[in-house]
Amino acid sequence: MRKITLAALGAAALFLTAPAVAQDKTGWPQSLTIGTASQGGTYFIYGNGLANFISEKLGVNASAEVTGGPVQNATLVQTGDHQIGLVTMGPAYEAWTGKSELAPGVEHKDLRALFPMYQTPFQVVALKSSGIKDVKDLAGKRVAVGPAGGTAATYWPRFFEVLEVKPVISYAGANDATSQVKDGLIDAFAFAAGVPISAFAQIAAENPVNIFAFTKEQQKAILDKMPELAEFQIPGGLYQGFPDPQDTVSLWNFAVAHKDMPESLAYEIVKLVMENNDRMKQIHSTASETVPGHVDRNSFLPYHPGAVRYFEEKGITIPDNLKG
Repeated sequence: MRKITLAALGAAALFLTAPAVAQDKTGWPQSLTIGTASQGGTYFIYGNGLANFISEKLGVNASAEVTGGPVQNATLVQTGDHQIGLVTMGPAYEAWTGKSELAPGVEHKDLRALFPMYQTPFQVVALKSSGIKDVKDLAGKRVAVGPAGGTAATYWPRFFEVLEVKPVISYAGANDATSQVKDGLIDAFAFAAGVPISAFAQIAAENPVNIFAFTKEQQKAILDKMPELAEFQIPGGLYQGFPDPQDTVSLWNFAVAHKDMPESLAYEIVKLVMENNDRMKQIHSTASETVPGHVDRNSFLPYHPGAVRYFEEKGITIPDNLKG
């Protein structure tokens, strides 16, 4: 009799606990798309890794798509063409307030924050033979600033204006731009991405180059004009031949979703990412910053209800004005 009772109790316990751990997949799509940026940049690597992780663990066919970067990603999520977008918070704020260069006058009020990713610093690469080793040296030079609509393409022209530098600007993805530098078609490539930037690492391994950012004076001038940016120091040793740290500015990156994403799906995505940091760092080293403690780096974009539920379960208070 005792054996039968224990067995019955065990079966009952399994029956009672099963619904609590089962995922509620009501309304989940069969597939979802994550907007990234150009090949050779950090978004492309991070977004593809995230898509594979979601597909593997949550049973949703997730894929990453090459885009023009954060400005376009915000609009693609707003319109529902993409379910997740990777964005920097400067372009995201402009989209939120209807000042997006891609969709001026359209307030992107359907965007919801999922989780913090990492900081995006700004850097420049040029062949050493060009003699270009400071932003001031870019005056009159042919400079690519990443794909149109990306973070780099949005902010580098503003930096040049603040610093009173007038280069000849063009637009290209990271891999294409570094190839153009090597071939002498342009003089420099000014970009923004999580470090190390794979395209920079590749060109530095193959060619004598100068990789630089800002002087302290240039950094201060930019921060005084653009409070959405943060002071940042790029660690030394990330690129072959560059052992010393460099001063620059940065923007925080977040993954965002449409407000109509099912709450349970948003919850499971945030939980998956936040509780598997070692796996995320295998995707890209910048994910060392993809942790719950950085939720406060977002000051304006409401969090998706699924994200709010996860973070508050972990004891992190989300301000009422950021609950979407």
